[in-house]
Amino acid sequence: MFNSRRRKSFPNLLDMDDLRPLMLDREEGEPDQHAVECAPEDLPTPQSESELRTQREDRKAFRNILALGFSFMLVFTSFNTNGFMTQVVIRSIQAEDPSFTGSGYISLAVIYAVFASFNWLAPSCLSFLGPKLSMIVGGVTYVIFIAGFLWPHTIILYLTSVLIGIGAALIWTGQGNYLTLMSTQKTISRNSGIFWAMLQTSMLFGNIFVYYQFMGKDIIDQHTRMVVFIVLTVVGVIGVGVMCLLPKPGSEGGGRADDLGGPSTALKKSFALFRTKDMILLSFAFFYTGIALSFFSGVYSACLSSTLRFPDPKRLVGLSGMLIGIGEILGGGVFGIFGSKTVKFGRDPIILLGYVVHMVCFFLIFMNLPTNSPLKGTSDPSHLPNGEPSEVIALLCSFLLGFGDACYNTQIYSILGSVYEDNSGPAFALFKFVQSLSAAACFFYSSVFKLYWHLIILIVFATIGTFTFWMVEWKAHRRLKAKPDTNAFD
Repeated sequence: MFNSRRRKSFPNLLDMDDLRPLMLDREEGEPDQHAVECAPEDLPTPQSESELRTQREDRKAFRNILALGFSFMLVFTSFNTNGFMTQVVIRSIQAEDPSFTGSGYISLAVIYAVFASFNWLAPSCLSFLGPKLSMIVGGVTYVIFIAGFLWPHTIILYLTSVLIGIGAALIWTGQGNYLTLMSTQKTISRNSGIFWAMLQTSMLFGNIFVYYQFMGKDIIDQHTRMVVFIVLTVVGVIGVGVMCLLPKPGSEGGGRADDLGGPSTALKKSFALFRTKDMILLSFAFFYTGIALSFFSGVYSACLSSTLRFPDPKRLVGLSGMLIGIGEILGGGVFGIFGSKTVKFGRDPIILLGYVVHMVCFFLIFMNLPTNSPLKGTSDPSHLPNGEPSEVIALLCSFLLGFGDACYNTQIYSILGSVYEDNSGPAFALFKFVQSLSAAACFFYSSVFKLYWHLIILIVFATIGTFTFWMVEWKAHRRLKAKPDTNAFD
């Protein structure tokens, strides 16, 4: 019931905030109908303007994330495609030129060993190059490495392996810093998932191309190799060109700027961060992603090509790469599109999903492929009832490897961008240091370990890494609930 007493008029009242108290009945706290009807049209409040500004900044930053993902998709279409076929191509080169003594496993081991070592200096380089220029310099080294296969020589292979190891530290440290600066607590999961899905389309496109180029060929002839590596080099150059068009983080380019300090400060931050309890715990998860990366990008494809009971092992390698890519894309896409919803439940359920998927996958691989397949061509029977390996199971495992890897990596990106949002450069450098160190170790022991040793190592570190990730996630979740969220760019 509204109060019927007479109202005073305020002819000089211009400010909506002065009129607002009169809209409530003093006794019952209900809106006064006359005041509401006679009030001037509501003016935008500072809060709504802030929300609109935040939305504009978020849209601008999201466009930059899409451009970042597109550039990495192109660069890694070159590199990842090469990684899957390196050992096959090198064997073909050696068949034509016995003087060529290069090894795909050794090349990848050198890449990841240098990558791991240089990650300690990457934050210092980032401090004066900035994330954009760091990514560009790193991208150029990837193009040089791919172009080196146009002139196959053992020395060129290993020199470019060292070069790309340095470039990998720069490109990934710059990428992690750029992604974090373009994200907030609310958008980091979405942006990580979208970037990861776009990055992993490189596996799909590159392997489709190689699949048709290599179809029906036991030995990859020189003409085919030239066509493949010229195309991959051009694609890599275009990817670096897209990186050049990325805006710098800040008010004009979207996101927020970052004060990295000097090179010595960045190096000190890295050492200090590496000694913290949370980073030590996360390092076990980082280590697992490194050996998993080596396994599905190098070892698993070699196992398929060496299993001579398959009708066409070389064709299966190309299909396997595509299925790994589809699994990565699906995982990254789902966690990106639904990132705003999954983040409410935490990152630990997604890590658990990845763990279960990989455990099932490792069991199927053990049953399906011969024990000696990582080392040499073999006609040994599998552990399946009829002794014949199944192409369907092999390709299913490829998909599961990719999907499980996406579960781990998207959540690692998310937790680093959230927990270390003010120290993202050193945090991502340490992530890549541990990951690349374990990847290098895996490639070194790949030349001597049988399949079951690979699977045992993967299972042990997957279990440890999953539990240690959960410990950091639960701690971060408690800390986040204890303080208000920051959802706007600084």
